[in-house]
Amino acid sequence: MKLAYHPDTDSLYIDLAEQPSAESREISEGIVLDYDSAGNLVGIDIDNASQKVQLQRLVVTGLQGTVEKHAS
Repeated sequence: MKLAYHPDTDSLYIDLAEQPSAESREISEGIVLDYDSAGNLVGIDIDNASQKVQLQRLVVTGLQGTVEKHAS
């Protein structure tokens, strides 16, 4: 899973899987769910993210694996 914030467009993309998106559905204004060809959720796109989610803090609990931070 990857989280990518783009300050120039104030959008947050949550990449849930490696599969490419085949279909997108806007579930509310500025929130789009991306699905692969099998109908599995693979990503979430949030426009105007700074107004919709708390971007100042990310808490990760209960996950096994590595947490990486990449500067943009």
